[in-house]
Amino acid sequence: MPIHIKLIPLILVGVTLNAFAQIAMKKAVGAAGMEWNFWSLLKLFTHPWMLICMGCYAVSIVLWTGTIKWVPASYAFPFTALGFVFVALMSKIILSETIPLMRWLSISVIVLGVCLQAFMGGPENKTPDTVTKINEVDNSD
Repeated sequence: MPIHIKLIPLILVGVTLNAFAQIAMKKAVGAAGMEWNFWSLLKLFTHPWMLICMGCYAVSIVLWTGTIKWVPASYAFPFTALGFVFVALMSKIILSETIPLMRWLSISVIVLGVCLQAFMGGPENKTPDTVTKINEVDNSD
């Protein structure tokens, strides 16, 4: 199985964590408030939801770093558009937000685009270094 297909779960976990960080940030701002003074910002950035937000961002950055080590950024980056999907789903489930039908249709177009780019051929513009890394991983199975 090509490395770019093998890394899709890693990419999806990173995108999901990034999306959840948005939800956690919204919950933190709702709970702690948002004002532009030192004490309010200190309260916000020490709120448990904001700490969860920052932790999710940190882990997603680590996963993203591992991803772009193995595949071109031009292949991996379109997956971040799935954050729109994940944020909408989590907003509906966790925050009880209403998502209009037109937004769901728009999100469906995004999903179609990501699927097309992910499964219609491998990553383009492979550098010699990328090809070597991909071959090393593929041969280690």
